[in-house]
Amino acid sequence: MRKVGNLVRKGCKAVQDLNLVKLLQSEIQHELSSNYYPTSRSSSLGDFVVEWDSPQSKDVVLRRKLESGEEVAVSAMLGPFSDTTDREEYLYPRDVVMKVCVKKPGLSSILQFDCEIFEQDGIGSSFAIWEFYYIQSPARTGPSVYRGPSFSYVDIKLHLALKEYLVAKGIGEELTNFLLHHLHKKEQGQYVNWLQKLESFVAKPES
Repeated sequence: MRKVGNLVRKGCKAVQDLNLVKLLQSEIQHELSSNYYPTSRSSSLGDFVVEWDSPQSKDVVLRRKLESGEEVAVSAMLGPFSDTTDREEYLYPRDVVMKVCVKKPGLSSILQFDCEIFEQDGIGSSFAIWEFYYIQSPARTGPSVYRGPSFSYVDIKLHLALKEYLVAKGIGEELTNFLLHHLHKKEQGQYVNWLQKLESFVAKPES
């Protein structure tokens, strides 16, 4: 009787595993056949080059060197899901969190901008600066070092001037379009890869 009980339990487990495998395969096919993010908007890296874009990581790092010798580095990843229902009107369900650093030749100090990329009216994209820092030396950065005021207290004219400064460095609509599209496609690919690994694990027969 004990052997019969073991066979019954194994049979039930095999059926459960098979049902899960079928559901996983269905989800994989659905994702592969879906075109959530068509490339209908003008997007471009411009003069930026991709420095880091690992298939396993959530972020992407871009870098650009200007003729003046200045270096601009951009690090971006998807932000959290929004709780608002109006996201259904937009193509992309999440905004992008972006960090931009500007360094001048011969100086150890950098300017750092913490930004958010978002869809605008469902037809394009833009970005907003949330915080702005002057970092005298990255090696000496600490919680007690003054890096500037809260950006919400900065005059609106300075807000606009700093955004124009970043646009002049190449942070324009085509780049923000690229980052929105690329990071959502990247996450979708990672999700499919995760499903395929899960399917392989569940489908592996017991030895």
